[in-house]
Amino acid sequence: MGMLTASDVWFGYDERRPVLRGVSLEVPAGAIIGILGPNGSGKTTLLRMLAGTRRPQRGSVTFEGTPLTRLSRPALARRMAVVPQETQLAFDYTVAEVAMMGRYAHLGAFEIEGPRDIAAIDETLASTGTLQLKDRAFATLSGGEKQRVIIASALAQIGSGVLLLDEPTASLDLRYQLEIADLLRHLHEDRDIAIVISTHDLALAGALCERIVLIREGVVIASGTTDAILTPHNIRLAYDVDAEIVRHESAARVLIPIRRDRHGRHVE
Repeated sequence: MGMLTASDVWFGYDERRPVLRGVSLEVPAGAIIGILGPNGSGKTTLLRMLAGTRRPQRGSVTFEGTPLTRLSRPALARRMAVVPQETQLAFDYTVAEVAMMGRYAHLGAFEIEGPRDIAAIDETLASTGTLQLKDRAFATLSGGEKQRVIIASALAQIGSGVLLLDEPTASLDLRYQLEIADLLRHLHEDRDIAIVISTHDLALAGALCERIVLIREGVVIASGTTDAILTPHNIRLAYDVDAEIVRHESAARVLIPIRRDRHGRHVE
C-alpha cells in the first residue's frame, strides 16, 4: 500500500453529476506522481480528496494505512501540505511571515514561534532560493518568487511527507515555469518527500513525474509509468488531439500538437 492512497473514490458537488467516479490512486513514499487531464476532468477535486479538504462520498483515502477521517487536522498538516494554484493574502505579510505560516501545525494553543521554528523557515527559504527575500513584502514579489516562498512554507510545515501542488506553473511565464520545475526536481532529490502534481502541463509532467494518472470526466483512463502513459494514443483519448511526443537530447519530452481529432476520443 502506498504512503497516500485513494481507493474507489466517488465525489460530486451535485448528486446527479459526479466529478470523480471510482478513482483509485497510490502515492508511494518518495514518488513524484502527475495527475493529468483536460479542464473539468476532476484533477483539482482529486487533489482536494487526497489533501483531506473534501471527503469522498464513496470510497476512502488513507495516509500510511489510516483513513484521513481518523487523523486530526494538525497531525495531518504536519505530514502533508498543499501548494494552491494562486495565493491571495488579506494583509501585507513579509516573506518570513508567510513562510512561518507553515509552522502553525507544530505550535500548541497560544504558543509563539521559537528558535526552532525560525531555523526551520530559514532552512526552507534557503532551499528554495528565497532567503535573501526574507524581509520583503510578499505582495512585491514576482509570480515565480511567490510560488517559491509558498513552497518554502509548505516544506516548513511537513519536513518530510507529501507535497501536493495544484497547477504550480499555470500563472507563470516560461522562465519561471522552468525555475519551478528545476526547484521541484532538486527538492525531490534532496528531501524525503513525495510530490503529487495536478496539472494540464504535459511538458512539466513529462519532465518531472515518474508516474502519471490520466483522467477524463472523473474517470482514470490510464495510469502507469510516464513513458507508458505519455503516448499519442493516450493524448488522443484524454484531449481529442492528435500529437507527437519527441524526446529531446536533454531527455525532456516535447509535445507537438498536430490537429484536433475529429473522430472522438476512442479512435485507434
